[in-house]
Amino acid sequence: MPSSLTLGTLALIAFTNTVSADGSDKRGLCFVPNKEHPEDNQIWVQPGSDLTWYYNYQESPSSAYSNLSQEEFEFVPMMWGVGNNPSDTSFLKSVRSLIEGGTNITHVLGFNEPDAQADWGGSNVDPETAAKAWVANFEPLGKMGVKLGLPAVTGGWDGLPWLEQFLGNCSEIVSEETGATTNCTWDFLPIHWYDNFEGLASHIGSRRAVWPDAEIWITEYAYANQDIQPTEDFYTQTENYFDRLAYVGRYTYFGAFRSYTSNVGPNAVFLNNDGELTTIGVEYLGLNGTGVSPTSAAGLGASMSKRLALAGALGVLAWVVL
Repeated sequence: MPSSLTLGTLALIAFTNTVSADGSDKRGLCFVPNKEHPEDNQIWVQPGSDLTWYYNYQESPSSAYSNLSQEEFEFVPMMWGVGNNPSDTSFLKSVRSLIEGGTNITHVLGFNEPDAQADWGGSNVDPETAAKAWVANFEPLGKMGVKLGLPAVTGGWDGLPWLEQFLGNCSEIVSEETGATTNCTWDFLPIHWYDNFEGLASHIGSRRAVWPDAEIWITEYAYANQDIQPTEDFYTQTENYFDRLAYVGRYTYFGAFRSYTSNVGPNAVFLNNDGELTTIGVEYLGLNGTGVSPTSAAGLGASMSKRLALAGALGVLAWVVL
């Protein structure tokens, strides 16, 4: 396997030679609802926001966006983990029900960090069990034309081996529908990352080295637990990188919450402690203006930002259900 430096260099070379004209349709929301301040949920869909899609770690759309069409704000279902019965098809039935009800589901996401323990936020699923659940729930959706995203493993050393074992186990499963052995099919590869930009480029390079034609989605990322300047610099680098790199299909920053609730550090967020958009928040949504310090409570810039956000929200409150 190439060294980290080599992989990072390959990814950066790809950045300069394989570009897309516009990345604005890639940017989405990793939605973490705020029950204490539900008004925060509407900030992401205010007029002028660049966000075009979201996921919420579940198979059903969030009630906060129930009156928004898929064309306005596309929902991507996720099967977060696997229960006691890997042959259970509850996820498949839920997604089919959405489609039959008129919801245009085009993509679905696999398991959330199955290589991590529950106390670290992972779904803690072994590759063999995950493969059985995939064949039962995802393969039928793929035959319906829905694009399938592989399980999103952590950025740790165990992630790639887990994925390889998962795909290997798929080739040994006998389909209950056909009675034949099957291979897991997939359309794109989600990635999670919480370290520096060079490491991210290397991480993407390692995946592309194994699967050279893979479309990449970065469904969780931030530079966690850093000072404000490196955190903002990282965001700027990654935004430009993802928007221009052709094989990055979509991305969702992990920071749609207030600073005091953050588990990735107080600076890697879209909102300060008072619910005002930070610099990263303003830039991620593609809005004009300047954000506030993530750890601030309020301020002149924050007040102006809040007024603008509320003015936009008032125009949609009549048809958006919290």
